Amino acid sequence: MTLAALSLSPLPTSRPHDMTSLVTIPRRFCGPPDSGNGGYVCGRLAQFVDGPAVVRLHVPPPLDVQMSVRRSEDAVEMMDGATVVATARPAEVILDVPAAPGYAEAEAAAGSYRGFRIHPFPGCFVCGPWRKEGDGLRIFAGRLAGTNLVASPWNPDATLGDDNGRVRREFIWAALDCPGAFTFGVPDGMAMMLGELAASLSGNIRAGERCVVTGWELAREGRRHYTGTAVYSESGACRAYARATWFEVAKS
Repeated sequence: MTLAALSLSPLPTSRPHDMTSLVTIPRRFCGPPDSGNGGYVCGRLAQFVDGPAVVRLHVPPPLDVQMSVRRSEDAVEMMDGATVVATARPAEVILDVPAAPGYAEAEAAAGSYRGFRIHPFPGCFVCGPWRKEGDGLRIFAGRLAGTNLVASPWNPDATLGDDNGRVRREFIWAALDCPGAFTFGVPDGMAMMLGELAASLSGNIRAGERCVVTGWELAREGRRHYTGTAVYSESGACRAYARATWFEVAKS
C-alpha cells in the first residue's frame, strides 16, 4: 500500500469577512477533561469554510465558553476574547486511502485497543472507554491483523444525526481525529495532542449505520507525528479522510 503526501493548497473563499458568529463547545464534547476534543472543534470551525478544509488548533479549546468566529479574506478564526483558539482555511486534501476492512475485521481489531489498558484521557468524547453508548463515539481503534492500520467499528447513534437522520459533519470530523493517535507508540509520561487536521468529506452517513474507521501513520519527526484516517460507510465507500499532525506532550 502506497501512501501519497497530502497537498494543502490555499483556495479562495467567498465568505464575507465582516460577519461574526458565536460558537460554544459543550462539555459533552471534551477530549482532555477541561478542553474540547480536537476533531470535534475542527469540525465546528470547518463549517464556516466551503469544501475541504485544514484547521489548526492554537490553544486547548475551552468548554462551555461562548467564542466568536471571525472571518477574513482567506481564513476563519475561533476567538476566546482576544485569544485565537483555532484557524481554518480551504485546502485541497490529497491522500491515498486504503480499501475498507470488513466490519468483522474492525471489531476484531478493536479488541486490541491500547486505550483499554492505558489512556491519558479516558473520558474523551471520541475514544474514551469511560463513555457510554449514546454519549461518546466509542471509536476504539486497535491494530488490524497483518497491516499497518488500526481500525474500529463505529455505530453513530441518533443524537449525532440531523433532522433527516444524517450524521452531522462535525461528528465525522471528530471520528477522523483520535484513531490517528493510536497508530504509533507513545513514551511513558507523554500524551498526544492534535495540532492540525485537514479533512475532505463526501456523501452522507446515516445514524445507525455500521461504519468502519481506520488510521495509519504517515511519518514522524521527533515528537511530531503525521497520520491518515478514513471513515467508511456500511457499503465500504470512503465518506471522509484526513491527515493529522500530532505532538507528544508531557502529561500534566
